[in-house]
Amino acid sequence: MGRTERRIFRINDEITRLQEEIRLTEEELHIHQHLDDDARRDAAVGGPIEREDARLTSDDVERFHDLVGALQARIGRLEEKRARLLARLD
Repeated sequence: MGRTERRIFRINDEITRLQEEIRLTEEELHIHQHLDDDARRDAAVGGPIEREDARLTSDDVERFHDLVGALQARIGRLEEKRARLLARLD
């Protein structure tokens, strides 16, 4: 097996790892979205503490959403690299 093939296998392994990380991050994102929904409802009828909680949970949702996007972008770059390496094999 040549160097290019080994690089392709490593890229495939990294893509698989990142896909699992996305799955786990999306699950956590869903939890934070539910907490954010609850916090927003509480903030609508509560005081300053509830509004601060709603702001913090909203920040968490945004952070996890950004993380999922960054992981997906990383996978996209790896897939492009893999395609270039596969083209070399032809």
